[in-house]
Amino acid sequence: MKNQTSVSDFLLLGFSAHPERQPLLFGLFLGMYLVTMLGNLLIIMAIGSDQHLHTPMYFFLANLSFVDTCFTCTIVPKVLANILTQHHAIIYTGCLVQMYFFMALALLDDFLLAVMAYDRYVAICLPLHYTTIMCPQRCLLLVAASWLCSHLLASSLTLLMSQFSFCASHAIPHFFCDLLPLLKLACSDTQIFQVMMFAEAALSGVVPLTCVLVSYAHIIHTILRVPSAGGKHKVFSTCGSHLSVVTLFYGTLFLVYFQPSSTYSAEIGMVGGAWVAQSVKLYTMVTPMLNPFIYSLRNRDMKGALWRLLGWGRCSTS
Repeated sequence: MKNQTSVSDFLLLGFSAHPERQPLLFGLFLGMYLVTMLGNLLIIMAIGSDQHLHTPMYFFLANLSFVDTCFTCTIVPKVLANILTQHHAIIYTGCLVQMYFFMALALLDDFLLAVMAYDRYVAICLPLHYTTIMCPQRCLLLVAASWLCSHLLASSLTLLMSQFSFCASHAIPHFFCDLLPLLKLACSDTQIFQVMMFAEAALSGVVPLTCVLVSYAHIIHTILRVPSAGGKHKVFSTCGSHLSVVTLFYGTLFLVYFQPSSTYSAEIGMVGGAWVAQSVKLYTMVTPMLNPFIYSLRNRDMKGALWRLLGWGRCSTS
């Protein structure tokens, strides 16, 4: 029987087995953090300052950029502090808070991508009714519902996790307090928690993904009915950026969480797959970092707004 203990803190040992790589990791994490923050803040500022972008699509995009900024702030500052100080402890309450915001913001990303897919469906398949269906009140309702659902789902799992007793080992083989590694340390009966976790995964994963797939099925069907090749390209270009972000989000999600459970083994010393696992889980920073580039490089209106925000538009005109 494993000893149960009142845990006051956890140890985040994600990269501690490779001290020679700490300077490289610090530079990598810091660079990705700064790029993510700058890129997403520029997107938000460009949308806010340009009247042409005050549309439902860019309203949802600004929300997505804000969520990605908060998502990165939930994880990376603690990682940087741990690498810099070589102090890998995180207090029990701080670990639960980090897990809560990680889940809530990841779920919110999921819901917002589904809302954006619905917006593209209405714009392309029902263009004459777009302004009526995607009115400001409905846009606010969709975003508010996404925020509410994500925080309710995350809070229910966090409250259940807070009731668990943990074993003598309190080392988490990860660089932040992720749900599955933390669950492996629990000595309590986790059956109810796992049932609830799978139910929430189905609700928050399958439902939004189905919404995305159904929306794009209708969009592709509409595009195929456009007679000219130029018309097809123009219609597809309006949703190409969103489709790229959806592919990146779900691709990294499936890559990380649909692995053999042995990936989360607490035997850090036998590090055969541990380094690979941690590298793969960098998706927590890669996806929020790439989203602004995908939307700005593939969107002419977005590029124009960014140029005007930075003053480049006036310089090129003069």
